Amino acid sequence: MLRKKTNGVARRPQRTSILSEVADKSVDRRAFLRGSGLAIGGLAAIGAMGGTVTRANAQSAAVEAVQTVKSVCTHCSVGCTVVAEVQNGVWTGQEPGWDSPFNLGAHCAKGASVREHAHGERRLKYPMKKEGGEWKRISWEQAINEIGDGMMKIREESGPDSVYWLGSAKHNNEQAYLFRKFAAYWGTNNVDHQARICHSTTVAGVANTWGYGAMTNSYNDIHNSKAIFIIGGNPAEAHPVSLLHVLKAKEENNAPLIVCDPRFTRTAAHADEYVRFRPGSDVALVWGILWHIFENGWEDKEFIRTRVWGMDQIRDEVAKWTPEEVERVTGAPGSQLRRVARTLANSRPGTVIWCMGGTQHTNGNNNTRAYCILQLALGNMGTAGGGTNIFRGHDNVQGATDLGVLSHTLPGYYGLAKGSWAHWGRVWGEDMEWLDAQFATIKDKDGKDQSLQQLSGIPVSRWIDGVLEDPDNMDNPNKVRAMVLWGHAPNSQTRGKEMKTAMEQLDMLVVVDPYPTVSAVMHDRTDGVYLLPACTQFETRGSVTASNRSLQWRDRVVEPLFESKPDEVIMAKFANKFGWADRFFRNIEMDDPETPNVESITREFNRGMWTIGYTGQSPERMKLHMANQHTFDRTTLRAVGGPVDGETYGLPWPCWGTPEMGHPGTHILYDMSKPVSEGGLTFRARFGVERDGDNLLAEGVYSAGSDIQDGYPEFTMQMLMDLGWDSELTDEERSAIDAVAGAGTNWKTDLSGGIQRVAIAHECAPFGNAKARAVVWTFPDPVPIHREPLYTNRRDLVADYPTYEDRHAYRLPTMYASIQKNDFSKDYPIILTSGRLVEYEGGGDETRSNPWLAELQQDMFVEINPHDANNIGVRDGSQVWVEGPEGGKVKVMAMVTERVGQGVAFMPFHFGGHFEGKDLRENYPDGADPYVLGESTNTAQTYGYDSVTQMQETKATLCKIVAA
Repeated sequence: MLRKKTNGVARRPQRTSILSEVADKSVDRRAFLRGSGLAIGGLAAIGAMGGTVTRANAQSAAVEAVQTVKSVCTHCSVGCTVVAEVQNGVWTGQEPGWDSPFNLGAHCAKGASVREHAHGERRLKYPMKKEGGEWKRISWEQAINEIGDGMMKIREESGPDSVYWLGSAKHNNEQAYLFRKFAAYWGTNNVDHQARICHSTTVAGVANTWGYGAMTNSYNDIHNSKAIFIIGGNPAEAHPVSLLHVLKAKEENNAPLIVCDPRFTRTAAHADEYVRFRPGSDVALVWGILWHIFENGWEDKEFIRTRVWGMDQIRDEVAKWTPEEVERVTGAPGSQLRRVARTLANSRPGTVIWCMGGTQHTNGNNNTRAYCILQLALGNMGTAGGGTNIFRGHDNVQGATDLGVLSHTLPGYYGLAKGSWAHWGRVWGEDMEWLDAQFATIKDKDGKDQSLQQLSGIPVSRWIDGVLEDPDNMDNPNKVRAMVLWGHAPNSQTRGKEMKTAMEQLDMLVVVDPYPTVSAVMHDRTDGVYLLPACTQFETRGSVTASNRSLQWRDRVVEPLFESKPDEVIMAKFANKFGWADRFFRNIEMDDPETPNVESITREFNRGMWTIGYTGQSPERMKLHMANQHTFDRTTLRAVGGPVDGETYGLPWPCWGTPEMGHPGTHILYDMSKPVSEGGLTFRARFGVERDGDNLLAEGVYSAGSDIQDGYPEFTMQMLMDLGWDSELTDEERSAIDAVAGAGTNWKTDLSGGIQRVAIAHECAPFGNAKARAVVWTFPDPVPIHREPLYTNRRDLVADYPTYEDRHAYRLPTMYASIQKNDFSKDYPIILTSGRLVEYEGGGDETRSNPWLAELQQDMFVEINPHDANNIGVRDGSQVWVEGPEGGKVKVMAMVTERVGQGVAFMPFHFGGHFEGKDLRENYPDGADPYVLGESTNTAQTYGYDSVTQMQETKATLCKIVAA
């Protein structure tokens, strides 16, 4: 790591902070900690005690009542339990959840310091607006009235799609659901959240391979793995506690750990086999491994015959990827990939793990499908120790995605079709004519009116184009004029210079967050910016979904601090201002006129999310799991005795039917060894029953105990009638089914859950029993193929592996070939990639405002290989400029290291507050500036978006590096 600064940090004298007091003195580690109110040795104590942070005052503890409250860490998606110690309403200490099957008494540095996230002095404490270039304190009433009036004026002049509602992966499930519903009632699909720029290509690729776009197994199930294959992921830093589960398998099973990454990471340091490959060549690498598997007949032929469609087409593509061609494209030697292939073939079941290193590419959906196909070829799906364990980045990025905070779908991945809106209209009890009228219309190609209700909105990766693009080139009627960044760090997005321009062109910029984020400072606006202080998740309650699909309930640790308010309360304030609060909350209980009851929100989404089984997890069931964590097995996640005997921890979705049905949750997706009623499943039949004359349903295989002993389509009322099972429906269930579409009602739209209940009574999966498809005929590349990045320095490969032609998607034109045709490599010869650090998370605003963490990493940096550094004339620790081919540049510290290969540079993406060499600390509201500022790598990152999801490219662009 970089050495910590010891020469002081300049601060404005009028600011009150731990550093301003010592601006004219040197600041060493002890002084920093003393000024932070932390005991000397505190950080060392965290490590020594396995992550424990607790108050050490025995005398006062003996006489004061200490209440312990269980919550869940607000950083990555492992879902670590935090046990808060509260005295007289003040959070005074914390411990990790020793009973939690996820973290088992462990915390990483971020988790060990979450108390500071809530109590931190750098929080945004009250509503503010920027007026005449100065930040001014205002009341909540003034803020809601001014923002609401401005938005309604924009709506009247330019339509509802001129306001963009950007949600958050930090919302709990209830807030996320309410936010998506809120955007619907406002009348726009211009709503999205961080998943678009972290795992949207995972969701699309995985869901279109076997049915659901989520982690198939769990961190705990890795204990059963006989091999672990990690590509484009660095769990040692990004999800540190997850590494406990990985290393358990490595040590107890002698499971080989294979890490494929352009950079030698802390995870790679644990590997038995480290494969360095060129950024952006994932498909070629995986096909290179599969070439050896097919060549030697190591694939699982019976699994492929019975449960996979399209593998023959994959074989044809893989045959082109000889060891020589793979080495030419990826740089990985054929002999090494043969060794990897043999290891995977001889060590089954094995698991495949990936993160954003695999997803954030212009062909990210190709990457994720290639990873899935590798597992299908090896027969590693639907089994303990196998699966695709996709590690999600934010604490509720999985849940917020499931709850539909996306521009192309409604909660539960229902899509935007008229029938999808009708389904949610029934759940909401809404007059669909009124709801339809909230949305604007455009003229289609035939000159007919088309409602934007059924058209995907602008994704967050492209919101800046919604501001800057000519409306004649968009399906958005007018430009985006107001931007609401609700729990989102803009420095996590590419094209920083253009984002600055877009922010300055907006009529209004609204930031809702516990911290101001760089949204407050990266632009040169003097007016029209509002900062609204939201609570942290420790000041409210609700459910949160871990990466493995388990739902956990957070209890409120403390009352809202300062003038902050819970997100659901802020939404209620806006709903009241806009005049439709009565409609919006008609089925949700209110604790007071502006405080919706959180449990009541849970029950509302329970009533509608049949597609993915978010229907069986009532608040009561989730709370009972949290209270009885100690009863769950640490590997199977199944309760052994106790009040929830036999249930899977967190009731991982799908948890079928109603809560009263008592489904235990599904630990491992597509595991046919168990009955469906006990968490077993088949592959989902969501792609039809036939393709090109081939059967798409499973061939003679089925889940344990199934009364249909072959493949079958998804269940409908008509199917129940054909099977003679409709007589098992209750009168109430039949009435609810008739109210939808009678015989045409399917398992997803039956609000009674009767179709699901009867199917499961016969041990059948409600969604059918089909083959996974290795070929996705609805995607631009039905068979995953390698395509060179838009900005590539391998011009010799562009002719053989070109990108797409320019396209139009998500209301916007998207460039591909028009960029790649230009050769930038002479002026920008180094590949630039980015990633995480263990100390910080996301855009870093929270963690860089935490003195415990800020002390650990005070400088933004770029990793440069010694060969490149010597050629540039740069030494370790010196300042350099990193410039991208679109003109964005950042001034950072050089770290000369062999972690990166020759011709590759790496920067972390958690920094902000500097912009192209300028320190913006003066622009923050008084007392709200993070302790550590730095350049954002995304200021230098470039254009590039996935062809299916508009995922941004952050892992394979170009740059040049020069001494500063």
